[in-house]
Amino acid sequence: MFIQTESTPNPATLKFLPGQAVLGAGTADFPSADAAGTSPLAQRIFAVSGVSGVFFGGDFVTVTKADGVEWDHIKPGILGAIMEHYQSGQPVMAGEGVTASGHADHDGPDAEIVGQIKELLDTRVRPAVAQDGGDITFHGFDRGVVYLHMQGACAGCPSSTLTLKMGIENLLRHYIPEVTEVRPVAV
Repeated sequence: MFIQTESTPNPATLKFLPGQAVLGAGTADFPSADAAGTSPLAQRIFAVSGVSGVFFGGDFVTVTKADGVEWDHIKPGILGAIMEHYQSGQPVMAGEGVTASGHADHDGPDAEIVGQIKELLDTRVRPAVAQDGGDITFHGFDRGVVYLHMQGACAGCPSSTLTLKMGIENLLRHYIPEVTEVRPVAV
């Protein structure tokens, strides 16, 4: 098994490409070791000292390191954990009915606007940020303000504010006049 690695715009994260499906569809975010209970793969990666976050996409794993930890010290352990997992035959996600994270539900008077927001995120934004090892999902819409949750390499990235304000906000405002602002949320 050959696992490729790619840098991301966030210096605290690396993208690992195992050359096979991680999650067939959707994403899964594990911002701490405590959140990794539903994933044998995430548990193995968190067992490497210095790992502070794990994120799964369709064909990649993004790992965030703790402050003060050098990639040279933990990258071999992460590569080993990913390889061991795939050789073990265990599933990436354990249990029946485990669903990958996605957009928050929203109904009510703004349902049509929210549908347009989600459509733009799915077709224009999420594929681009997945290339960088992250994801951005809809969290809410209130009086013109869109609330988005940033995951994987996007969470804590130095350029995330610029991406939100200059990229996503401008895109949504262009296509949906009811949108006035975009703000990040921590879940």
